[in-house]
Amino acid sequence: MDDQAVGWIAAIIIGGLAGWIASAVMKSDTGVFLNIILGIIGAAIASFLFGVLGVSFGGWIGYLVAGIVGACILIWGGRALRSNRP
Repeated sequence: MDDQAVGWIAAIIIGGLAGWIASAVMKSDTGVFLNIILGIIGAAIASFLFGVLGVSFGGWIGYLVAGIVGACILIWGGRALRSNRP
């Protein structure tokens, strides 16, 4: 049970860092909570997309890269949806 808790804590830390980096790269003004959410969901999305392409990352650095890429995709997608509204 301790390994699972450490995994969640690491996911939150890496997700927050990835979301923060992505928001800085994309010049998006998001808060700490949204950065964590963007990083975690972004890492899941990017890991899936990289898996489809046959690219795999491992370790903290791999999850951080996947989180940054995925969070950038989410920020871009959110901007695209908002700009299409009348």
